Amino acid sequence: MTRLDPQALVTHLDRLYRVAWALCGSREEAEDLVQETAARVLAKPRHLRGQDELAYLVQALRNTFLLSRRTASRRPREVAPLEQTEPADVRGAGGGGIGMPEAALAARELFTAIAGLPEEFRLALVAVDVAGLSYREAADLLDTREATIASRLFRARERVVRALTTDADPGEASAASRSLR
Repeated sequence: MTRLDPQALVTHLDRLYRVAWALCGSREEAEDLVQETAARVLAKPRHLRGQDELAYLVQALRNTFLLSRRTASRRPREVAPLEQTEPADVRGAGGGGIGMPEAALAARELFTAIAGLPEEFRLALVAVDVAGLSYREAADLLDTREATIASRLFRARERVVRALTTDADPGEASAASRSLR
């Protein structure tokens, strides 16, 4: 049983952020989730039980995500009237009226589509395509079989392609799904 090196967290922050963004569907929520996960992981020494560092950190991120969703579902929600809400800033981070770059817009649409998937499909897609885990590592992480991961991944990719190509014909949708892999 080996201990998790705290510096390992730093080396995997980009991947963890992409996983969190895919889970949450929002960059801001993803940043908060990664920060909360890092605080939890660094709070006390962690031991890896046959997992590599990335798989452990992705599982910790997923558990933190599920815990935060469960906690949020128990809290009462207050809805502000439309008159009290501020319009969203449509300018990019640079301001000055410069629009969001195409790549950022495409990434936002992609992560929004992933976040809209049913949980079992979303988790499989995030583990393999976003975090870069193997099918076996994803199956171990999600406590299922590799064949189930393959099936969920196929269905998740198809749903993402459909969400992104609503006006495309079936030939274009299958070509787009191949480009996801």
